[in-house]
Amino acid sequence: QVQLVESGGGLVQAGGSLRLSCAASGRTFSSYTMGWFRQAPGKEREFVAAISWSGGRTYYADSVKGRVTISRDNAKNTVYLQMNSLKPEDTAVYYCAVDREPVMRIAAGFYDYWGQGTQVTVSS
Repeated sequence: QVQLVESGGGLVQAGGSLRLSCAASGRTFSSYTMGWFRQAPGKEREFVAAISWSGGRTYYADSVKGRVTISRDNAKNTVYLQMNSLKPEDTAVYYCAVDREPVMRIAAGFYDYWGQGTQVTVSS
């Protein structure tokens, strides 16, 4: 069992930055692929970014590429999402998730554990 707790969301003006954190419990955190997803009101949950267990590989959705950086600190059992040049369309609840397979996948159904989410609101 893995428990995930996101933090760092908030209200920011367009063009601003936020860094989201996701703290994980469990001794096998460093074995897992980690992903960030988001869900805006009335929309389906969508993939944002993923990072391999070592941090050596990352993958981003086209909508955030160049503005977002995913990273992890396995010693702290934490994964981060640095978001820059935020746009109003980035407004959503952001979730981190665990994929227990050592692959990079973008479909939410492959992820086994989810956090409760943190709200990001970008004002224009």
